[in-house]
Amino acid sequence: MTLPRSIRGSVRTLACAPLVFAAVLTMAAPAVAQGKLEAHYDVTLAGILVGTGAWAVDISDDQYSAAASGGTTGLLKAFAHGTGSGSSQGRIVNGALAPATYTATISSSKKSETIRMSLAGGNVKDFVIEPTPPVDTKRIPVTDAHKRGVFDPMSATLIRVPGTADPLGPEACHAATGVFDGRMRYDLRLDFKRMETVKLEKGYHGPAVVCAIYFAPIAGYVPDRLAIKYLAARRDMEIWLAPIAGTRVLVPYRLTIPTPLGTGKLEATRFITTAMPPKTAAKSQ
Repeated sequence: MTLPRSIRGSVRTLACAPLVFAAVLTMAAPAVAQGKLEAHYDVTLAGILVGTGAWAVDISDDQYSAAASGGTTGLLKAFAHGTGSGSSQGRIVNGALAPATYTATISSSKKSETIRMSLAGGNVKDFVIEPTPPVDTKRIPVTDAHKRGVFDPMSATLIRVPGTADPLGPEACHAATGVFDGRMRYDLRLDFKRMETVKLEKGYHGPAVVCAIYFAPIAGYVPDRLAIKYLAARRDMEIWLAPIAGTRVLVPYRLTIPTPLGTGKLEATRFITTAMPPKTAAKSQ
């Protein structure tokens, strides 16, 4: 079955939501934190369920890990079946996240692709895409300079807020960073919009910081691609950030991206966090 062009464009735009969601920004600020997160998410388009996912984060005093998985469901599954998973590990050095490894696999009914990346000191040491994708001369080349001072997408979902004041405030949105996902290099910037209250039946009850998101592609993309142009032009995307208990780390609770067919939304249906005392965190390593 072939989707009409207008629907295919909206689905491709919505498919970029994990790109923005997974690359929301990291604050490289000193802080010691220990905590865990277990979250489940629904993805909807114009109120219709099109995907689900799960996310787990574990932060100890000197290392962290994050893993996510998801796939299409409901109406979208009838048109374009797909699944994906990703994971990242790294250390916490002087209170700052230092990503070391990243892996992501995306599969559809027609193909499967895996990206593996290693990093050190904020720079990409090595990365590979399997199978090797065909060369696209229309893509803006990624240079060595583009792979310096970046985070992998999974590590970049963890937003560290500096200082000793309540991390749930405007300061959480005062950041920008570069991300490399193995194919594309892009920047994202957050701006504070407002505060909201989250009341989940399964998990978190409390305040959330709402930030505007601005996406700027740098390299590794095709300039004429409509989904990229659409995301770069948006000034009405926003993300809600909620805390991992016992830490100064905030993570996405909700992401909204307007599309030609209605609002695309990724929102937690389960958001359970657990604070870990330092001694417990050390024993669990």
